[in-house]
Amino acid sequence: MSQTKEGDILRKEILQSSAEYCRTVHMRETPFIPGVSRVPYAGRIFDEQELVNLVDASLDFWLTHGCYADEFEKKLRGYLNVKSAFAVNSGSSANLLAFMSLTSDSLGVRRIKRGDEIITVAAGFPTTVAPIIQYGAVPVFVDIDLETLNLMPDALGAALSPKTKAVFAAHSMGNPFDLDKVTGFCRDNNLWLIEDNCDALGATYKNRYTGTFGDVGTSSFYPAHHITMGEGGAVYTNSELLGKIVLSLRDWGRDCCCPSGKDNTCGARFSRQFGDLPFGYDHKYVYSNFGYNLKITEMQGAVGCAQMGKLNDFIAARRKNHQFFSEALAPLADRFILPKAQPHSEPSWFGFFLSVKQDAGFTRDDIVKHMEAANIQTRPLFAGNIIKHPCFDSLRNAPQTHRVIGDLTNTDFAMNNGFWFGVYPGMSEEMLCYIVDEIFKFVKTR
Repeated sequence: MSQTKEGDILRKEILQSSAEYCRTVHMRETPFIPGVSRVPYAGRIFDEQELVNLVDASLDFWLTHGCYADEFEKKLRGYLNVKSAFAVNSGSSANLLAFMSLTSDSLGVRRIKRGDEIITVAAGFPTTVAPIIQYGAVPVFVDIDLETLNLMPDALGAALSPKTKAVFAAHSMGNPFDLDKVTGFCRDNNLWLIEDNCDALGATYKNRYTGTFGDVGTSSFYPAHHITMGEGGAVYTNSELLGKIVLSLRDWGRDCCCPSGKDNTCGARFSRQFGDLPFGYDHKYVYSNFGYNLKITEMQGAVGCAQMGKLNDFIAARRKNHQFFSEALAPLADRFILPKAQPHSEPSWFGFFLSVKQDAGFTRDDIVKHMEAANIQTRPLFAGNIIKHPCFDSLRNAPQTHRVIGDLTNTDFAMNNGFWFGVYPGMSEEMLCYIVDEIFKFVKTR
């Protein structure tokens, strides 16, 4: 028997055993015991296919970006119907890459330069803002709407200045922002639009996926998100030029686009002039950008391929769970500001967010303590207001580093009075009912 045939037989046995291991160890159902069992805000959902893919990828020992990673990018491109989708090692790296792609010299006069202004929000995850600060551009913060938790489009005009180059905003909690108004504003003012789609994969606005309206979109595949690779993310675009820049920046900033392990796909590896380099300098080592290495591993790609097959079911479950909470908690609208979907949209909900009204008779901290004591995991609106965090200590009194439009009243209200809990697909009907029961039990005591 040849070594190849022996290897094929062994691989088959290993993958069969991996599937059995997953069914035996990971797929055991544990009964939900109210008050004892933890109700997490999110979690990874997988079956034997993810583990089989993971082991299959590891057996080849091609540890970096390879065939599975390529297949994942192809599946994501097809799902979103975009020209380019590049997998990266995290959603944070995706935001970094998306922003930095717009600073490339290849974009000419439209490129973002240090000192240029980027309109964004303070109510969100810090890695939407971090690349702006780190590059030396100026974030301009606008307020949010308390029902949708998204930027207020009517504030964009007040934020505009001759230095404005882009809008960089997230679809908060999986709820699309007003894409008609935001894209119209960007178009009318010749601005870039970066959609942070990390919490909203699969959300639609007028039957088109969020993340595909702007110049660049981003996703995160951390375990809390709609699909997971453990760590991971993606950048996608319909612009051929931006796609080329993103790929270069992701892969060390190189000019060459040959995949790892392949050479001279252009047929001119040693026959061109680049900058002041010697003529014919190896194209594999020509750098057109100051880039990074943000690729995923082959094992991450393998898990991602299996997860993509479940994405639509995951989204449907999130919507169903969110609808359950919306209907069950509607009688408490006098105590809470309930979430509201953006008109013309179909959110891909990340969680169920509640803001405690000023006259509710209790505070956010009161009900959060009650829910956590009942073993129900809660979370705030991420950073709440990023300007209030220690990372802003050195910037707070240096107005040239950022601008604030108005006083961010709603941002601070959501920070002080809001919290959310999970709607992820792993939640059972018992868990959903338990959460509602505990909220009503608490409110009745106030």
